[in-house]
Amino acid sequence: MPEAAPMQLDLDSVVAAKFPDKKIPRWIMSWLKRFIHQDFINAYLAKGYDGVEFCAHTAEYLDVKVDVEGLENLEDLPQDALATFASNHPLGGIDGLTLAGIIGRKYDNRIRILVNDFLMHVKPLASLCIPINKTGAQSRDLPAKVKEIYNSDCQVLVFPAGLCSRKIDGKIQDIPWSKNFVKMSVQTGRWIVPVHFIGKNSKRFYNVASLCKKLKLKFNFAMLFLPDEMYRAQHGTFKVIFGKPLPPSTFDGSKTAAEWAQWLREHVYQL
Repeated sequence: MPEAAPMQLDLDSVVAAKFPDKKIPRWIMSWLKRFIHQDFINAYLAKGYDGVEFCAHTAEYLDVKVDVEGLENLEDLPQDALATFASNHPLGGIDGLTLAGIIGRKYDNRIRILVNDFLMHVKPLASLCIPINKTGAQSRDLPAKVKEIYNSDCQVLVFPAGLCSRKIDGKIQDIPWSKNFVKMSVQTGRWIVPVHFIGKNSKRFYNVASLCKKLKLKFNFAMLFLPDEMYRAQHGTFKVIFGKPLPPSTFDGSKTAAEWAQWLREHVYQL
């Protein structure tokens, strides 16, 4: 049989699928391909990594160093216990890929991630991900898919803010966390592992995000800058800290699920 062609990102197909009723001028598409570094991404895709290994080798391709602390804390999980790894989301790219690689390798590729649905067009990630639509209506079967992964035998990685961090009150931090991961983890008997990823994007990114908020734009234009932010992060250094796993019994009736989510958010930043 002939060798399969390497997976490639085709922005024309992505845009056509996402916005089927809109015709984007060719010159804009050419600019977007350069801006997101489509050729750079496709050169990595051509290496043939898939799933967890795709995530694990991203830092190597970008020549990024990630210092990891607290992996020994995961030994506190009971044997065969399942967990929800809840992390802040400072970068919107390297952080998710790095964590998926670390967790996936430790747990024999048994990991699922809730992600922006645009990432489903990066085919090596598709087998690991449950897509969350950030630019339109959610799929009707999304609740069933989310319930399925929480009931699976995989570890789950979530970024409860839903967006990468913004500049809030002069500080780079997540917006308030969604409560759903707390509710689902408790319902399915999962432990929760708090994770603090330390890093930041460029000032330009935060300025764009702030402008979008001031203009009350429905479309998250800042998201378009994330591939370029990853490209700019080459040769950088980041740090990730895994906290002590928390048993589901921690999240009792003394707080609502929403309050526990914000408690966990603050706990992560204290790691």
